[in-house]
Amino acid sequence: MGSFDTDTGNCLFKNTDCNGRFHSDWCSMIYSRLMLARNLLKDDGIIFISIGEEEIENLYQICNEVFSKACHLGTFIWKRRQMVDSRSKTGVSEDHEYLLCYSKETTNRIRGALADMEKYSNPDNDPRGDWMSADMTGLATAAQRPNLHYDIENPETGIMYVCPPLGWRYDRAHMKQLIENNEIIWPLTATGRPRRKKFVKDLQSNYTGLSTILNTVFNTQATRELKELFDGKDYFDFPKPTELLKLIIEQGSPEGGIVMDFFSGSATTADAVMQLSAEDRQKRQFIMVQLEESTGDSEAGRNGYKSVCEVALERIRRAGEKVKEAVPLITDNLDVGFRVFKLDESNMNDVYYAAGDYTQDMLSMMESNIKSDRTSLDLLFGCLLEWGLPLSLPYTSEQIDGCTVHNYNDGDLIACFDENVPDAVIKEIARRQPLRAVFRDSSFNGSPAKINVGEIFKMLAPDTRIKVI
Repeated sequence: MGSFDTDTGNCLFKNTDCNGRFHSDWCSMIYSRLMLARNLLKDDGIIFISIGEEEIENLYQICNEVFSKACHLGTFIWKRRQMVDSRSKTGVSEDHEYLLCYSKETTNRIRGALADMEKYSNPDNDPRGDWMSADMTGLATAAQRPNLHYDIENPETGIMYVCPPLGWRYDRAHMKQLIENNEIIWPLTATGRPRRKKFVKDLQSNYTGLSTILNTVFNTQATRELKELFDGKDYFDFPKPTELLKLIIEQGSPEGGIVMDFFSGSATTADAVMQLSAEDRQKRQFIMVQLEESTGDSEAGRNGYKSVCEVALERIRRAGEKVKEAVPLITDNLDVGFRVFKLDESNMNDVYYAAGDYTQDMLSMMESNIKSDRTSLDLLFGCLLEWGLPLSLPYTSEQIDGCTVHNYNDGDLIACFDENVPDAVIKEIARRQPLRAVFRDSSFNGSPAKINVGEIFKMLAPDTRIKVI
């Protein structure tokens, strides 16, 4: 799982309907999350927000306040339903959703849609390379643009071509230059319409503008995708198709980065990130955020998945394996691993009480300052958070003289949380000269042992920062 810090890249923010909650509650919820999303965006970051008809007007107002109206790049309309819904009580089939797109800075833009390069070829072996036939007719009347209304002549055949009703796109000087450069495709008869050669070499980019009408993929495809991953089981009613998410991710993360989904649901975004990264070989990371919602008496619940998160985690595992199996030669080194973190209370026991609150029965609670149900990995990642280290870097665990030693990012932090850690283990950790070393208070028999640890590190690793929790 990607690191979670203030340099987070491009966000995807989805919203479900607000059934069962007051309107003011929804506005408060969405406002606070959008404020957080903006803080997490990089300066060149882009956010897409999926919303239905009910709250589109309010969402505009909130986004304009959070991001500013000048940062609104556009609103896309996604046709999500392939067939008309005849069950509608009003007779109106609501077949679309909106995708609001905002940026962090006013200078940002989306990448656009990939141009259809198959339209380009070189049938006449033009030394300037591949070209396509492009229209030259204009859009203005003679009264509006008289300089664009004139007849043109083929200098080789002498055939005269009458001006189109709305003129040409170019004035006489520009048209003369195109003719001299042999960039005009001349029809064989005067009734035909001359066109121009549009060369690949003249393209500023292989991408064109992205239409605000997204009419390429439907919800039915998303349902099929999930069923294929889960052996025909239908666990989600309205998932998003990966092709839609891939299109969105391409706009804000064309050359890698971090994609964050605040309401991940079935983890379609994670699936799409892995697929797209395998296709264009760009390095992307994803962060999925989801509340621990119970599956209840649903098909997912009856099949052992107690929460939406559990279904999503299984989807990420299966989707990752599917991506690697699809094109093994390309995806052999593709990292589809991820880490799961749950929001929880501190690892440490509550030890702050007023003097009158202490009792004799509380003495046993003070034998350890760490909660009894916490594992060594809980403690390790708790230390990473305290030190502000990213949670995505690699770590290893090994046994040294019967003690478990964790090595985070090859020496950024080495920790041992076992009881009564012997000097041999402490010396071995010190010899590796980590940037940081962490132990728990009960790792030592008493104060002399703690002092001894400090002396060992002064001798073998004087630059290491030592922390005892």
